[in-house]
Amino acid sequence: INGRVHGDRFELNASCRMAMLVYQQKKAPVLSLAVIALLPAKPKVTVVPEGDAPAQLTLQSGEVFTNDLNIARYLAAENPATHLYGEDAVSAAQINQWIDACRGVEEKPAFEALCAQLNEHLTYRTFLVGYQISLADLAFWALLNQNPAGANLNKQAQRYPNLVRWVLYMESIRELKAVLAQAGLLRRGPPTAAANTNAAANKEAGAAKGGAASSGPNFEKLPNAVMGQVVTRFPPEPSGYLHIGHAKAAMLNHYYARHYQGKMLLRFDDTNPSKEKEEYVDNILADLGKLGITWDQLSYTSDYFPEFEKYCVQMIKEGKAYVDDTPVDKMREERMKGIESVHRNASVEQNLLLWEEMKNATPKGLTCCVRGKVDMQANNKCMRDPVFYRCNLIPHHRTGTKYKIYPTYDFACPIIDSLEGVTHALRTNEYADRIAQYYWVVDALRLRKPFIYEFSRLCFVNTLLSKRKLQWFVDSGNVESWADPRFPTVQGVLRRGLQVEALLEFILAQGPSKATNLMEWDKLWAMNKKVIDPIAPRYSAIAKDGAVPLHIEGAPVEPFHKVHPAHPKNEAVGIKVQQYSNVVLLEQDDAKMIEDNEELTLMRWGNCIITRITKDEHGTVTRLDGRLHLEGDFKTTKKKLTWVANLPEMLSPVRLVEYDHLISKKKLEEEDDFAQFITPQSKFETEALGDAYLKNLQKGQVIQLERRGYYIVDSVYRSPEHPVTLIFIPDGKTSAMSTLSTKVDRLASTKGTAAPAK
Repeated sequence: INGRVHGDRFELNASCRMAMLVYQQKKAPVLSLAVIALLPAKPKVTVVPEGDAPAQLTLQSGEVFTNDLNIARYLAAENPATHLYGEDAVSAAQINQWIDACRGVEEKPAFEALCAQLNEHLTYRTFLVGYQISLADLAFWALLNQNPAGANLNKQAQRYPNLVRWVLYMESIRELKAVLAQAGLLRRGPPTAAANTNAAANKEAGAAKGGAASSGPNFEKLPNAVMGQVVTRFPPEPSGYLHIGHAKAAMLNHYYARHYQGKMLLRFDDTNPSKEKEEYVDNILADLGKLGITWDQLSYTSDYFPEFEKYCVQMIKEGKAYVDDTPVDKMREERMKGIESVHRNASVEQNLLLWEEMKNATPKGLTCCVRGKVDMQANNKCMRDPVFYRCNLIPHHRTGTKYKIYPTYDFACPIIDSLEGVTHALRTNEYADRIAQYYWVVDALRLRKPFIYEFSRLCFVNTLLSKRKLQWFVDSGNVESWADPRFPTVQGVLRRGLQVEALLEFILAQGPSKATNLMEWDKLWAMNKKVIDPIAPRYSAIAKDGAVPLHIEGAPVEPFHKVHPAHPKNEAVGIKVQQYSNVVLLEQDDAKMIEDNEELTLMRWGNCIITRITKDEHGTVTRLDGRLHLEGDFKTTKKKLTWVANLPEMLSPVRLVEYDHLISKKKLEEEDDFAQFITPQSKFETEALGDAYLKNLQKGQVIQLERRGYYIVDSVYRSPEHPVTLIFIPDGKTSAMSTLSTKVDRLASTKGTAAPAK
């Protein structure tokens, strides 16, 4: 399997996509599935309900690999850009040693001995080998989740503190959670979106079997639905990345398919080569995996290009369609006025000749399109002879230059829905005017008629969901990429710290409502806080600019450290080491509010009485002096302050990033030029100094900086010039957690009011 590197994205070639992994549901190859979950593009996976055959990976060349470990080693070795098998021969050998150590330790004494060895090995390491996840980490992770002795390892922080830290990090990785759910091994931590969806759907399916009419809170029954026979479909166009509105559609289709014990089809609607790229296909598949969305059949609309051509010819021969070379602007004007095209009543022979001209992309053919002969006088303008086929010479991402003509979505969708056995076509009610057109195509071709079930589009304040407009932001450089944290894309909101569990809860709480509402972001972020608060370890960081040294009389001259729980209410989160010294750093905002001789509390140390405040000519506090007063009662102090020990060699350089809305207007109207409402500055950075352990944080890890808020790790520490980068996670509140200043208007950020640039 060979690949190509495009920036930070590793793209596998077609031979890898043709590889197929087959395994039994009861004998899931957990290690191989974990490797596949971390690959940007994945081979096809087929689950066999029963049988005795081992897992098997078949390549396009016909070569076959069996055994979970062999398959995992092959996939890791053949994808070097992932570094799962290390970066050189030495790291590869070390990985193999750890893999061998994980074998033959099924009995509890051997397993505990391995845990002790790993705990010692991880004392000053984040991963078993190197500086990122490798096959060695995945091998022990797979053992841990398949061995009964590992069931409660994450609760043994006193015995294995370093190993438990590693376990908690591995448990936080969404892709690995999804693998455990897929293999039926999810036994710790919050469930994945797929697990939640399936649990809710299965519970309600049981009620349906017993004759209950309800589909749960906010969910109504699908009309004409038969248990075991419902087929839904999620048909994204690969012309951009999935956004939060697509996530709602995918989750609803997934929910109803599981509720009725039916099937959900995933189909890429790739009929417009001008917009579509393989990059979008890869990322849509990856995003659905992150959301825990599974499907029973994958197809492309382009698979049916020959069938569409046959149906179009059938319509022409039956007088239900015609070829038209009316210029676009004039055609648009005639449709608005209900004026028939001069070619509407051309003979079948003339239409078929022009059809061939279109197929061959002749100069004449390139001026033509095929229109349905529906009703030019219809009040519903979608029925005024819509376009069903048009020419396009841009190579298609799958078929290349084989075709020169392509069906429109309005023509292809009802046909393929019928051919693929879709029983219920779920779609947003913004396309309500096109329902009549959908059924006209089905009736004209005498096809089986699916049932269209509408739900409202997900709309948020200060947010654009148009892929065309989002593409403009990317192309114009107003954002970093489709994964920009200010974007409503799945990758954007997950990068900003939204948890899949919170998104699922939010979607299911709404159900398939048909009422279109402009929603605030605060409810979603408040749900997210409930998910992350119980599992986010607590740390401290002080803004570097204006940091004030506090010299503490009575503190030990030599620095020392203490071990504290990383979370005050959840021991399973692990421990943290707090550094102490007789000089600590405080926030300038806090120092300005301190009064002479005031007694305050230094969090996780004790009380301190301020004996001297030094300021410069501008009133900026430059130094504080104080006296340690550990016998003081923290309940009597007004100020409980965060701090870090002034030990330069121990401090972690941190970059704190906050985001505002990209769009300054709460609701954009049809006539608004969105480019005129771009927030002048929507990204703010603060350089900070944090606890020593922040250097060890891993990408995607969620933490709380006390008195600042929740953050997600966007990039890890590499050097003082490349500090750990933390993105602020909104929590649904309109005010900050403390008196520490913020560069973003929290009211605007959560409630969606227009915010001026700061």
